[in-house]
Amino acid sequence: MAPPSATGQKVVIVGAGPVGSLAALYAAARGDDVEVYELRGDLRDPNTIPLNFTKSINLALSERGITAMKQTNREDLINRVLADAIPMHGRMIHGRDNGKLWEAAQVYDTHGRAINAVDRGTLNNALLDELERTPNVKLFFNHKLTGADFRTNHAWLERRTPSPNPSSPSSSETTEIEISFDLLIGADGAHSASRYHMMKFARVDYTQEYIDALWCEFRIPPSSVTNDFLISPNHLHIWPGKEFMFIALPSADKSFTCTLFAPAAHYDQLATSSPQKLIESFDQNFPGVCPDLIAPEALLDQFASNPHLPLISLKCNPHHFGSSVVVVGDAAHAVLPFYGQGLNAGLEDIRILFEVLDRQGVYDEGASLETRTACRRAALQAYTEQRSADTHAINDLSKQNYLEMRWGVKSPLYKLRKSVEESLDRYVPSLGWQTQYARVSFSNQRYSEVVKAVRRQGELLGLGFGSALVSGVAAVGILMWKCPDQFSPSSVLRSSWQGVKGLWLKAF
Repeated sequence: MAPPSATGQKVVIVGAGPVGSLAALYAAARGDDVEVYELRGDLRDPNTIPLNFTKSINLALSERGITAMKQTNREDLINRVLADAIPMHGRMIHGRDNGKLWEAAQVYDTHGRAINAVDRGTLNNALLDELERTPNVKLFFNHKLTGADFRTNHAWLERRTPSPNPSSPSSSETTEIEISFDLLIGADGAHSASRYHMMKFARVDYTQEYIDALWCEFRIPPSSVTNDFLISPNHLHIWPGKEFMFIALPSADKSFTCTLFAPAAHYDQLATSSPQKLIESFDQNFPGVCPDLIAPEALLDQFASNPHLPLISLKCNPHHFGSSVVVVGDAAHAVLPFYGQGLNAGLEDIRILFEVLDRQGVYDEGASLETRTACRRAALQAYTEQRSADTHAINDLSKQNYLEMRWGVKSPLYKLRKSVEESLDRYVPSLGWQTQYARVSFSNQRYSEVVKAVRRQGELLGLGFGSALVSGVAAVGILMWKCPDQFSPSSVLRSSWQGVKGLWLKAF
């Protein structure tokens, strides 16, 4: 690819994960000189340890993330990422009644759309390979941001030279370097150094919350006989419980990456109990997992060796300071994983950020650096005003979806509303009716607008059900008044109950 014309701007990006890498591609495509600094070693190296020390390889990529990547105009990139993606068309709910295991599918979308289980390494590697082929991008690994002055646009980083002896990492050498920039984009995760230093300059309203739940990873291997998936690969599998749940997402190697979400007290109880108690707990709460899908020995080993990690969510406002810094992705809005929108929201941040920069004239041809700086200041302010409302909304939605996944998916009321909304969407599309999940996962509608639309739909449904109930009661009253012999109160109640019971059993 021929190098684009230079803008005279230097953009520094802290964090080389998917969000930071995508930001680098967007900036490079507009002619900026781009430098990417990553705390860890090269993420394409399988020996690089993830920041949370887990082996997680699954990500849920949906419309927002795909749209953001497509707008890089690099067709090979999106093709590479989606080549091994596994479409998940819905949830598969697992349970046991009267000693018999059952599973029930719940489609995500009445039009057949799916979210994609993608390999984390495939996504990150594809983005980094694109950056490495881009002339106006430089990648720096093993660099830790230690300080920044966002008035003079200087930052300081600790450069670590890895030890030649992997068994002795303490012998690594470190030196401090100073860099300058026009814009620093902080994409360095929930414990962001970029945000920390930005908060010394901006009056940032900031909230951080750990929910009362820990998570631990497990793995369902492929079939030892067929080397194929042991359960349906085109679903996100859920074993719901009122206080906890177990989920499984498909991987390209025909295994499933699984996660146990449970209160910290439950983990403490399991960790201090006998091994048999763990197996009994899984049999009671997640029937069919052990020993059918995970052998008891593997279950015990994975529970003991894989870390039990907390779940953090955070909000901040503003997302920027002046014309010099903006935080994106988890650095600005770490969300709980229960909507699968953490990655998608972060990638969407980049699309919206650069759309605002374009709209404000930052990349107008022939603009001076002074003009670009003034336009960038206005753009970052506009970005914060728009994006903070949406990221706060998806943060709240993700919390709510935890309750839905571990309990609501089995609720008759949830199923009734889902059925009504999907029927309206499918058979009366002119109404513009969609489920909340479809709006979040299969559109680019602003998250804050999703909340408003779903609230409005709920009010209309409530009015509809209320009107139907009042009409029914009125009709019964008229019949009882006109035909008292045929419609005694006891016979009416008995007939009504039989009718409702029949409809209920048919629906659910």
